[in-house]
Amino acid sequence: MSLTPQIKNEFKRRVFDESYERIFICLNLLSQEQVWYSPNQHTNSIGNLILHLIGNARQWVVGSFGNEKTIRKRSEEFIPGQNISKNDLKIMLAELKSKMLPLIDGLTENELNKSYNVQVYNESGLDILIHVIEHFSYHTGQIALLTKLIADNSLNFYDYPLE
Repeated sequence: MSLTPQIKNEFKRRVFDESYERIFICLNLLSQEQVWYSPNQHTNSIGNLILHLIGNARQWVVGSFGNEKTIRKRSEEFIPGQNISKNDLKIMLAELKSKMLPLIDGLTENELNKSYNVQVYNESGLDILIHVIEHFSYHTGQIALLTKLIADNSLNFYDYPLE
């Protein structure tokens, strides 16, 4: 029995339905200045974390499954105070989703088992999906914590009664 449909659905659920939704909630609670705020030189701003997520997923998913030459300048994702508008960050995330979604939908079991060279790694297609899921989850958690600290507000991710 193939797990290909299950991993593709799990990727879409974890990245697009959960992380994207949570990142958008956070952006909507923050001012432009707060998106680029960093409490110290060792902490990335929310804007920088979003740029990093976009660069990483573009390189790992679009570059691998789309056979698209990706030129990533990773260090530029972390330049402080870039002041890209919240709306532009949302547009950049939406554009990334529109590039990734057909690639994920079209993945075959052979592509999930195939090896790809990403950064300095040799990874299977399945490894790539798992990496991007966990990478989004990790940084979405950072974005959520920073938003709570900056906005002093509940994020209401689970705004329904728990039993």
